[in-house]
Amino acid sequence: MSRKVPDGWTTYKLEDLAYLVKDRCKKEDKNKLKTDMVSAEFIFRKGDILFKRIGPKKQGVIISKSDGLCTNDTWIIRSKDKINQDFLFYLLKSKRFINLCISSITGAVIPRADWYFISKSTWAIPVNKNEQQAIVSILSCIDDKIILLYKENETLTKILDTCYKLYFTAKQTEKKQTVPLSDIAEIITGKTAPIEEYNKKEGKTVKIASVRDFDYSKIYITDTKEHITQEAVDKMHYTIAPANTVLFVYEMSPGKVALTDCPMVTKSAIAQLRIKDNTYINPEYLYLYLKNLNYDALIVSHTIVTAINKSKIGDIPIVIPDKETMDKFTEQVVPLFTKVKTNNYAIQTLERLRDALLPALMSGKIRVV
Repeated sequence: MSRKVPDGWTTYKLEDLAYLVKDRCKKEDKNKLKTDMVSAEFIFRKGDILFKRIGPKKQGVIISKSDGLCTNDTWIIRSKDKINQDFLFYLLKSKRFINLCISSITGAVIPRADWYFISKSTWAIPVNKNEQQAIVSILSCIDDKIILLYKENETLTKILDTCYKLYFTAKQTEKKQTVPLSDIAEIITGKTAPIEEYNKKEGKTVKIASVRDFDYSKIYITDTKEHITQEAVDKMHYTIAPANTVLFVYEMSPGKVALTDCPMVTKSAIAQLRIKDNTYINPEYLYLYLKNLNYDALIVSHTIVTAINKSKIGDIPIVIPDKETMDKFTEQVVPLFTKVKTNNYAIQTLERLRDALLPALMSGKIRVV
């Protein structure tokens, strides 16, 4: 059953609204843009919509902030006369468009979305470009706030790294001792559930952290790319990491570290480090210490994976500053960690709001003019 088209809207095929740009890049383009990107095939301009057609997802849709080059695995998309470029951008971020891309995928070795198939799909849009712009204004206002919060968190992260170096690298205290990690933290290694647990369609309410969830520029893991059921947690006897637990990667990308923002379990390759009661060291200090530690002497390269021997995690040397210095450091940095966490909550709230408004506004279910 087709959905009723709102008054003042009309239906077009996507090919009547947008087209792919196929401007071949030349040697002079590479020189001008100061890049030696060998695989670059096409040049895009500031304001073009870029879409990664391998593994399509809404995060893969962006508006370019400058001229640049890309490979054939990225679509360069521009609007035609009937549609505002920014309105087209949000149309391409819709769940329906992403699902269409996924359903169009061809190629056994490298699956890619098929523009010809997608271009035949039909879309209802406001005829009046003022209404298109009004919709864009609401969604972009939310996106702009999200970007500001992300940038603020990036700045706070840099400040925290600088504070750590100021206290414990540039100005080393004389009153300190070195102990193995196992003296100050309980170490709990994760486990990976059978593949069928990740493929279940319903009931996956428990977050499970994997190496893919770690990002050097982010302190907290607020959500995970994969989830499992509580039944799987109970069956496999997972240990749930509470909020503010230090997570440490010891395989594949050894040395990556993060703090949990909420309870979650962990896959293999990740260890939970739970601060013991017999120390004044806190998770924030341990996070920054491990983030800034050089692991070259600890990493063992195998033919399959690069790793820190799981049995040696507890031997990692931890420098313990005197309590007075630790207290001063904690007093300065904990409010900054709290601000990062607060910003994360605001980002999640705004992203949920945007994701709820996007289909309602883009379908005409909610009218703004």
